[in-house]
Amino acid sequence: MTSGPFQALLLFSILHCSKQICPSFCLCISDTVSCSSVGLANLPQSLPSFPTNLDLSHNHLSSLGPSTFTMMPRLEKLWMAHNEIRTLSHNVFSNVSGLRLLDLSSNKLHMVEQHYFHGLWRLEELRLFNNKIAQVEVGSLSGLSSLKKIYLSFNQITHFPFFSIQEHFQPFLAMLDLSSNWMSSLPWEDVKALPRLVQRGLYIHNNSLICDCSMYAVFWHWNLRDYNSVKDFTDEHTCNVYGDPRRSIRFFRNNQFFQNCTVEKPVMQPVTVLLSDVVAFEGDRVRLDCQTSLSTTDLSFSWLSSSRGLITQTSMNDTLSMFSNGTLEIQGTMVNDSGVYLCTAVDVKQGLNATRKVNVTVLLPAAEPFNTGYTTLLGCMVTLVIILTYLFLTPCRCSYCKQPPAPYNQGTLLCVFWPFTRQHT
Repeated sequence: MTSGPFQALLLFSILHCSKQICPSFCLCISDTVSCSSVGLANLPQSLPSFPTNLDLSHNHLSSLGPSTFTMMPRLEKLWMAHNEIRTLSHNVFSNVSGLRLLDLSSNKLHMVEQHYFHGLWRLEELRLFNNKIAQVEVGSLSGLSSLKKIYLSFNQITHFPFFSIQEHFQPFLAMLDLSSNWMSSLPWEDVKALPRLVQRGLYIHNNSLICDCSMYAVFWHWNLRDYNSVKDFTDEHTCNVYGDPRRSIRFFRNNQFFQNCTVEKPVMQPVTVLLSDVVAFEGDRVRLDCQTSLSTTDLSFSWLSSSRGLITQTSMNDTLSMFSNGTLEIQGTMVNDSGVYLCTAVDVKQGLNATRKVNVTVLLPAAEPFNTGYTTLLGCMVTLVIILTYLFLTPCRCSYCKQPPAPYNQGTLLCVFWPFTRQHT
């Protein structure tokens, strides 16, 4: 009756199912486990392994040990806001490389160390606001290659390693919120060297910045470009005259202090449009160049076509190729490829952009116009033969001949030979 393998399989199934049991103080629904606001001082001994969303916010967690979430490989969103977390152990997020959202806001973190987010290369949003962070170590964000948003507001940061934010490390980073911190001066050259996408989403209002021309020049350009980080918080952009907190001014409202400052001319140039026409036959290989007024080599290119839509490096296929200089090659053109092609060249670092407009006309193969001409020539030759026949051959005496009415002579007959009419006696 007993079977060793069967008993072992039954025991394994029981142990496996026990790991999937939802703790009594948590709520488990579909792919979500919520243990929020239940007074946790430590993580439960066992949590289900299936969730993609885990909510541990509003508890009393103070630390996270190594490999805390190893048994949750599917985890994508993790909320731990409003706890008492002071530090993160090494490898705390091992085996959860698919994490896309991490919320550690409203905790008691004092710094961001290099090892904190190791392995989270898919992380898109990191929330660290309302902590006690005074320092962000160099390299602590370098491995987050998918990062789009970082929230570091309402901390105690005095210095931030702007130089560590590189386009090849964080190509998608579009928001860096450092507002409401303790920064009095910034390395403005490093700030101006940030990727343009980061500058557009850099929030540094409500700091204790010292009023100087370097600071004013940066904000002046951002305001000129209508960045939301400046436009949405105009009155919150203040600086201290000569570093005195008692003499704080809203420099967008009262810019008299900066009258003697010189600012560079705007770097955003008007769009330059160069017109050209390209005519090709169906099946030809066509190359459309993107020669614009921009002379720098570090450019990115995209094309827009009414027939093919937006064309970028990521949308290439067997019939489309784009070279490093922006030249677009269309292999085996079709009549439907006719239309206007607009190339946009962008210099992200300098904020320059220019476009080139190319009007493409694709005709039917060359043999088609020749056939039409041949048909016309043949028709002309047939007509010529008929005319010659009429002029040089003797007209027929047919049964359709009859006497014409007056005023012709009685002896004159009219012979009708279609398609020509001729008199003869």
